[in-house]
Formats: sequence, structure tokens, C-alpha cells
Amino acid sequence: MRRTTKTLWLAVALTLVLALPPGVAHAQKKTLVVALNQDPDVLDPTLSRTYVGRIVYAHMCEKLYDIDEGLRIFPQLAADLPAFSDGGKTVTIKLRPGVRFNDGTPMDAEAVRFSLDRHRTLKGSNRKSELTSITDVEVVDPLTVRVRLKTPFSPIVAALADRSGMPVSPAQVKKLGDKFGTAPVCVGPWTFVERVPQDRIVLEKSKHYFDPGQARFERIVFRIITDDNVRLANLRSGDIDLMHLVAPTDAASLRKEGRFEVASVTGLAYQGITINIHNKTGKRAPRGDLGTPLANDARVREAFELALDRDALNQVVWDGQYTPGCTPLSPVSPFYDKGRTCPARDVARAKQLLADAGLAGGYAFELVIVNNPQQRRVGEVVQGMAREVGFNVSLRPSEFASALKDNDDGKHQAFLIGWSGRVDPDANIHQFHTCGGSLNQSNVCDEAIDALLNRAREVSDHAQRAALYREAVAKMAARRNVLYLYHPNYIVAFPKALKGYKATPDGLVRIKGTSWQ
Repeated sequence: MRRTTKTLWLAVALTLVLALPPGVAHAQKKTLVVALNQDPDVLDPTLSRTYVGRIVYAHMCEKLYDIDEGLRIFPQLAADLPAFSDGGKTVTIKLRPGVRFNDGTPMDAEAVRFSLDRHRTLKGSNRKSELTSITDVEVVDPLTVRVRLKTPFSPIVAALADRSGMPVSPAQVKKLGDKFGTAPVCVGPWTFVERVPQDRIVLEKSKHYFDPGQARFERIVFRIITDDNVRLANLRSGDIDLMHLVAPTDAASLRKEGRFEVASVTGLAYQGITINIHNKTGKRAPRGDLGTPLANDARVREAFELALDRDALNQVVWDGQYTPGCTPLSPVSPFYDKGRTCPARDVARAKQLLADAGLAGGYAFELVIVNNPQQRRVGEVVQGMAREVGFNVSLRPSEFASALKDNDDGKHQAFLIGWSGRVDPDANIHQFHTCGGSLNQSNVCDEAIDALLNRAREVSDHAQRAALYREAVAKMAARRNVLYLYHPNYIVAFPKALKGYKATPDGLVRIKGTSWQ
């Protein structure tokens, strides 16, 4: 069949690009393809909760504040750090002038007030716990917002450096209502174009961003590739430009090849096993009796923890390159408790605890894992260790967003799930462990823990806050609604021709300011 002139010219153009040196060939590309290991949940900053979703937001939903590689908070959409008055109960925020949402409407004080109130009050909001101390948000003038707090709230700036600090377009919210997440509009160098679930999310360069020179790609495509090996093969073939969450063993081989930069940073994140204790019909429903030994008997949960060897898990699954841990605070956090030691594996003690609980013949339960190779490896190691003690742990792989919903709804006994970490410890702890916390999937409630965590929100002295967190973590560790396992390194890889990338401990991929050279 005769080829058309157009086809011939396309073939010639492709041949010319392939013949160029690597740096020059990359420079022709106006689209950057980033591979994520999971599909985000709803793209609505008020409702969402996934780490990979935060990576997408970093490009289309900027915040009042952000953090840098040294965990320092700096103004992003705000003009400066906030001013505190009235004993810390009044927070005044000045906004950057001339900022527009990606639909062209103004991002002003009224839009910030609208967005903060939406985060605080919308049904199903996962931001409520982060902003619970706010009593009122006032518009002082078009570029000034005043936030009133019922008590001083030390984590307020850190909260506004994440999804709670993302303004959303009031015009788009009014247009789409509860469907906002299907076509989100925020402020960012790129704007949302389309989403194909389990396949891709496409952004294009915004016409309204206040600093357009920072967006040096016409499009960013986030491809969802859950299999590590497939992501790696796509990186090597050039079908993707940046690989997110490279496995430690793969990072070593990529470094040897010499074609790729491999950026690695110890993260604020943790990975653990959330155990359902009282969530029978939903995390916001009244606490229920699940009727299982795992939920009702603390000895069974202790036996399960004592079956686990965190150091061995790190060696077997992560080639020893992650950091074993048993608290929600990473070693990079200034609040990390260096004096705390994790329980060592103790098979004899674990068996005795099961016997004391009337389960000398063993106990079976289901552990839900996200359906990707990394989580399967972790689940299988946990399964094998627990078997030696008398636990028969069955693994149920599940699609990520579905697993999150089922966990919220109380359908899991145990769930291997992590948290990408925040710069202030409050956001790693409070919403997971307080009575009615927005991410309290176990539906646990202990007023003594609440009192410690609420007090830690009010004081600003670092030593006082650290002491309160030490005491709270000790009580949480005894309750064992979350068994923390390790803190990951965030490893990404990309061709050496991509310049300007900076790794931060929050693990977010940030393309702004990068370019082919």
C-alpha cells in the first residue's frame, strides 16, 4: 500500500529525532511522562488522601505554603509567612498579588476563605481533623485572610503547606458541585485535561500561572504502571521520562548503567499494618464489636507484632536500604525519638500470648494488601513470619482506591497501608489516633491519648511537644491499632539530560523548574 506524503514526513521526522544525540533528542520533547505506581483516588484536595494524588497536585494545585529539601516551610501562594497575634489564636495571611486559578478567575482572599471553609465543612472531608482548631476565616481585604483559632495551633502553617492549604476555584466548585474531582481547577503551572482511570492523568501548561517560565513542558502525562518491572522497562526504553518509587535493587543497577540520575532521600513516610478494632460499619459510625480476637484482645495483637522482625523484613524486601521503625515519626523528623527501641521478634512470647488468649491451636485472619509487587513481597514476608508463631494470615490483593474505601467502611480485619508523611508530627498522628479522627480507620478512642495530642497542638515549645508525642506514642504502641514497620526511601530515576530536579523528604515529584538540557 502506497504511503501518503504525510506519513513519509512523519517517518523522516522520527528518524531525525532518533538520530540526534540524547540531550538534543530529549530537547525536542514537549511532553514529560511520569510513571506512578498507583492510581490516585479522587482529585479533590478536600476529599483525597493518597500519596500519589499529592504528586499530581504538586503540578496543578499549589498551596499557600510549601517545603524545601531541608524541610523548611516557605510561602508559595502566600506572599510571606503568616503573622500571629492574640496569643497565637489569630493568624493573618498575606496573599501573592495577581494570582489566578487555571480557569482565569482570581485567587484572592475570598477564594481562600471559601476553600478553607470547604475543607472544614464538606461532608467526607479528610481535611477536617487538620483544621479543627479554626473557628472562623475572615476576609480583611482582597489580599489578606485572617484565621481565628479556638486555641493556639502549632501545626497550622504545616497544614497549610499541604492539601489543607490548596485553594480551589469557587467558580468550578459551584459549577460541578460534588463532581469537582472529575475536573479540578486550582492554581498551578499545569492544568487538568483528562483522566483515564488506571491508565493516565494528563495536564497541560496553564495560560494563567503567575510564573510561566517555571513550566517548561507543554504537557505532563502521569501514567499508572503498578508493576515495578514494567515501569523499569518503560524507563529504559524511553517510553517514560521519570520513574517514581524505584526499588532499591533496581536503583543500584540503574546507577551502574550510567544513563540515568537516581535521586534518593529518606522520607517522612511510614508503612505499617492498620488493624481494625472497632470499625464495624464505617469509620464515622459508632464504635462496634467486631467479635474477633484480633480486634477484641490486645494479647493477640501483641503476639502478631512479636512475630515480626522489622530488620529482617527490611533486608529481605528492601535490600536493607529502608529504615525499620515502630512509630509514625521518621528519623528525618526533628521530633523523632532516638531513645525508643522497637520490640524485637520473640516467637516464644508470641506463642504464649496466643495460648493465654485461648488460641494455642492458632488463629487465622485476612490481611489486605495493595495489588502491586512491592506490597505482595512485604505481605508474603509478614505471612511467613506470622506462620511460625501460629497465625494463618491470608493475603487479599486489592486495587488501591477500592481498598481505601473498603477500609474506611470497616470491611477489613487488617490492611497493609502507609502514609507519605508530613513535616509536622501532628499530621502523621492526630487524625489516625484521636476519637473521630478523619483517618481513624480502626475507630479507636482513648481520651488520654486525645488529651496528649491536643495539648501538643497548642504548645509551641519544641521540647514540650516532643515530650507529649513520646507519651502519646507509648500509649498508641500498647493499643496496637497501627503496627508501624519501616520508613521508606523515596527513589526516582530519570535520564541525565533532565536537569533541575530536587528530591524532598515528603517524596513528592516536582517537575516545576526542570527542563531537558
